[in-house]
Amino acid sequence: MSRIPGSTGSVHPVTAWPDAVLGTACATVTAFDGTLARLVEDLFATMYAEDGVGLAANQIGVGLRVFVYDCPDDEDVRHLGHLVNPVLVEADGVEVRGEEGCLSLPGLRARTPRYDRALVRGQDLTGAPVEVEGTGFFARCLQHETDHLDGSVFLDRLTGLRRTRALRALRRADWYRPAGTG
Repeated sequence: MSRIPGSTGSVHPVTAWPDAVLGTACATVTAFDGTLARLVEDLFATMYAEDGVGLAANQIGVGLRVFVYDCPDDEDVRHLGHLVNPVLVEADGVEVRGEEGCLSLPGLRARTPRYDRALVRGQDLTGAPVEVEGTGFFARCLQHETDHLDGSVFLDRLTGLRRTRALRALRRADWYRPAGTG
């Protein structure tokens, strides 16, 4: 019987935006060791505890290029895995404005433009090359998590009235603390 991802991990608090770690590009992983394996386990445990479909390392305060996912596509096919040092190499197809949220921005949702297909290249826990392709909702997840590792959140993709409304909702959120206010 295979082990369930995250079953031996520890749940960490999710870092809330605008913490600096969420606005900074993450560092490349160079050590493929037990510490990395523990990070991936902790990411899975935290993602499941928070009912997420993806979680980037900087969302638990670790500035490394790693994310995990357990996300369906539009045909309800489950995609489960992790990526180390991921790079979004293709995002194409139809641009879709779909409902998007983020564990680092709890309760905030907005119709966010993303491409309907994404191809991400990275590595697994051993450093072996991995390529993951997604469509529909899974493509949205891959783009969202890669954005996190590049130092941005879905708010950065909003413009005009959508951005204004999202920022207004953010200011009303009971968890929100503007940068510099502690």
